[in-house]
Amino acid sequence: MGIQKNIAILPGDGIGPEVMAQGLKTLKAIEDKFGHNFKTKEAMIGGIAIDKTGNPLPEETLEISLDADAVLLGAIGSPKYADPTLKVRPEQGLLGLRKALGLYANIRPVKAYDKLIGLSPIKNERIQGADFVIYRELTGGIYFGESGRNKDNSEAFDTMFYKKNEIKRIAHAAFKTAMNRRKELCLVDKANVLESSRFWRETVDEISKEYPQVELYHLYVDNAAMQLILNPKRFDVILTANLFGDILSDEASVIAGSLGLLPSASIGKRRCLFEPVHGSFPEGAGKDIANPAAMILSVAMMFEHFDMLQEARTIHAAIETCMEKSVMTTDLNPEVAYSCSQFGDIVESLILGEELNLKSLKESSYSII
Repeated sequence: MGIQKNIAILPGDGIGPEVMAQGLKTLKAIEDKFGHNFKTKEAMIGGIAIDKTGNPLPEETLEISLDADAVLLGAIGSPKYADPTLKVRPEQGLLGLRKALGLYANIRPVKAYDKLIGLSPIKNERIQGADFVIYRELTGGIYFGESGRNKDNSEAFDTMFYKKNEIKRIAHAAFKTAMNRRKELCLVDKANVLESSRFWRETVDEISKEYPQVELYHLYVDNAAMQLILNPKRFDVILTANLFGDILSDEASVIAGSLGLLPSASIGKRRCLFEPVHGSFPEGAGKDIANPAAMILSVAMMFEHFDMLQEARTIHAAIETCMEKSVMTTDLNPEVAYSCSQFGDIVESLILGEELNLKSLKESSYSII
């Protein structure tokens, strides 16, 4: 008997609905191939939710997400709400959802595909073989500390605040992942300047004693940012605070060659959310040109979280085949550009083991079985 899961579907804004549609094709293909039963409920979040309800996180969306075994999210962001001084903005929906679900760890794997190495602005020999994962703390730090301005608007402040248990829970998660990889963990901080970073370092050093097989080392965030470009192959698991993780994980996108290839997971004690790293790309919305690979790989991360490893490997194999056979959207290769929906169709067929004649979609002479 197959596995049953309830999954909340939040397409969001811009290209979100288009990439989500391809993620759902992947979900259905896995369901059919392995005999599972996935029940989905769709809800609004972000700019579209503001347009229709005035709230970036409507109560119905929150209820559906809280009742689900996992949440799949497309993208959030709208040009009409780009002004950072607006009191109601799409991003508040995602921040509110993360808080309500208790999501404390954002996990972003970064991999250099051999076929796509030429897309990166970094020299090929520096990134070939790069394969690491970033663990970013998600509920504390400067994004959630006290902030404000003085009465005459001549000063402003943001406070980087952390509780020990916030550091401990994500550190344990990162160490456990390192145990299943190369057994190396890099803590990125700014302990030479920030007291909160010294607190992080002391806490993680103490926890490392529970994982003697994992080699722990430290880098200041400025050096880590440089090393990500100079020698990304040195990294296995990176553990860091909210602000640093936000910046470093976006910087790491140049290693893969495109934000369209980077999935992410946000994990809590009982709940989880999976989404592509890329934004809503409003200029591309409705044109069927978005790269859905990150959304599809986010579905694979969901299966990995559920310990449905064969299902996840099946998705990864389909994406690998697409890269090897130059099945790519325009952001990866304009000369052989497949549409967003065509890419989803091909991944779906590969998962199901169907013979696929790519020539019927693009000017290609080969077929995939």
